[in-house]
Amino acid sequence: MSAPSEVVLGVAGGIAAYKVADVLRRLTEAGHRVTVVPTEAALRFVGAPTWAALSGRPVAHDVFDDVHQVPHVALGRQADAVVVAPATADLMARAATGRADDLLTSVLLTARGPVIFVPAMHTEMWEHPATVANVATLRRRGAIVVEPAVGRLTGVDSGKGRLPEPDQIAGLVDDVLTHGAQPDLSGRHVVVSAGGTREFLDPVRFLGNRSSGRQGYALARAAAARGARVTAVAANVQLDDPAGVDVVRVTSAADLYEAMITAAREADAVVMAAAVADFRPAQYVSAKIKKTDDGSAPTIELERTRDVLAHLSAHRARPGQVVVGFAAETGDDTGDVLHHARAKLAAKGCDLLVVNEVGVDRGFESDQNEAVILGADGTSVPVERGPKSALAHVVWDLVRDRLS
Repeated sequence: MSAPSEVVLGVAGGIAAYKVADVLRRLTEAGHRVTVVPTEAALRFVGAPTWAALSGRPVAHDVFDDVHQVPHVALGRQADAVVVAPATADLMARAATGRADDLLTSVLLTARGPVIFVPAMHTEMWEHPATVANVATLRRRGAIVVEPAVGRLTGVDSGKGRLPEPDQIAGLVDDVLTHGAQPDLSGRHVVVSAGGTREFLDPVRFLGNRSSGRQGYALARAAAARGARVTAVAANVQLDDPAGVDVVRVTSAADLYEAMITAAREADAVVMAAAVADFRPAQYVSAKIKKTDDGSAPTIELERTRDVLAHLSAHRARPGQVVVGFAAETGDDTGDVLHHARAKLAAKGCDLLVVNEVGVDRGFESDQNEAVILGADGTSVPVERGPKSALAHVVWDLVRDRLS
């Protein structure tokens, strides 16, 4: 987590306000100093005592409280970040038009740090042309408006408009506070693959790998924090979806190939962080393969899978599209890690190759990573061991420069 910061947590009047109490708890547990600014409508869902108890601070909700401290100006100026969750259609409409008819909208006008809107509403409201226009206006001004999640809404309805999970919202806020909030990917669509594919032998067994999806999800979350529209193609990832990211779930290398080709058609940048199986069983056995009485083992014939990264590099969907690959490498008798990585960079034809030397507590199944990022232009950028979010932002720095 980042160093403690002054955070204003705005809460608009939506039923998802109850989930924001957990966001507040996570931010305060991380050491951030949080002032909650609910709207009058929000207080009908969750009362001021709850916000005060969880934040350890008085709740600010009326422009005329403590007037001598000029809260409608002071709160925005002092905040390292302002987060609005849930951000309702009404709240974003008022923010987009510069209204200042309550304390929260006044704070939004005086904020000088990053502003993050986390929308939650019914699908029809999110997709209405008025909301679409208001979101575009806010993003154009530099605000981060994350994409809502897909799932159960109020009542029996399901669809896009659900508030992302509290831990993912808190993670996004921390990402912005830690790495800065320059919305340098605003207006860009990026696609990130994550996790590891599975190639089934029979209904029970599969060929797979150790990839957890942590690095791919860190890349997706970092891109969302920098204002991008993000699609994550997730292969067997058992993590909560990053806030503000559209997630497409896949299982096999063939599934991932189709999903990536489809998603890349409208993408400015594509990052292949998933560990894709190089081989799959030539035949799938519809019944479980049984052990034999003589103790012999079956012979499994393998065949090559499609090379997703090479295809994306060779068949770019649009001019200027940046393609990034990942390579988990180990040295051997024929060369060290970078020797193999440079050969792979040339063979794949991508713009950047992020090279991991995999090992204990490094690469797979770890929250830490270190890498060397090789460029097709001959550049080499080492990234020292640290959180996977730090590596993610270095990758996006290099992608941004190439997009520019």
